[in-house]
Amino acid sequence: MNIFDILVVQPIFNLLIGLYSVIPGGDFGISIIIFTILVRFALYPLVKKQLHQTQAMKKLQPQLARIKKQAKGNKQLESMQMLELYKKNGVNPFRSIGILLIQLPIFIALYSVIQIFTAHREQVAKFSYDFMENITVVKDLIQRPDQFNEMFLGFVDLTKTAFVDGRIDIFLVILAVIAAYTQYIMGKQTMPHTETKKGLRAIMAEAAEGKQADQAEMNAVVMMKMMKVMPFFMFFIMISLPGAIALYYATSNIVAVIQQAVLLKKDEAELEEIADQSPVTTHKKATAKARQKTAQTATITRITAKDTPQKARK
Repeated sequence: MNIFDILVVQPIFNLLIGLYSVIPGGDFGISIIIFTILVRFALYPLVKKQLHQTQAMKKLQPQLARIKKQAKGNKQLESMQMLELYKKNGVNPFRSIGILLIQLPIFIALYSVIQIFTAHREQVAKFSYDFMENITVVKDLIQRPDQFNEMFLGFVDLTKTAFVDGRIDIFLVILAVIAAYTQYIMGKQTMPHTETKKGLRAIMAEAAEGKQADQAEMNAVVMMKMMKVMPFFMFFIMISLPGAIALYYATSNIVAVIQQAVLLKKDEAELEEIADQSPVTTHKKATAKARQKTAQTATITRITAKDTPQKARK
């Protein structure tokens, strides 16, 4: 085995086969669902950090707009000031792709595991840890690979694609639709709010007329387009891969939507508090308090100065 198999494929294989061995009836689909939920909860700290970044980015939008206005078209100055603002507030715009980078090897490894269970069952012993071979179910599977139950709920073959041998598996198509739709919901939940109402065509038309394109507007429009197009790619990918992959992504996206909804709504106060702890925000609050204190002192001084002559006359 290569290093990827040892570090990624083999652990996932043994976790799945371990879940498979303890589930009554050996339902492979239930094993995948439990495995997916465990993965999503393992990623929970990263999800939380990602949403904190999203919240902080939303709070920085007015300051970013002010930087752009003050730069007056000087892109180098604008970029330097934006990077400085991100640094002061502890914001990394690229940190949000961390979850995707982590899930990519899981996706590749899961596909390899599916291939072992479907086309290369003679490799079950090769990928099983020594202590796993002592489990009765695993031992029987090594001796009789054809006894592996690849069905989900007793009627969905997770080793097949949605379209095979001229037939359509409606359940797998539904799984692909769920995976695609939840992908759209996930993107919509974390999409930064933008005031631009322009479309990509309008921005390109203005650029053709000689007007310098607003990079922020361009990025926002491109992200919006990607959010709408990606679910279609997800759907066509899911119907062309084994049903186990579609089940994994549908389950993963559903759990992710719930996690993000909880963090963005119920824990919104906590997210805002963390975002407010940035140096720039803290400095603003301190400045505001100082101005308020100065105003109160000035008011007291004026009242005292006004009352002093009256007391003197008495």
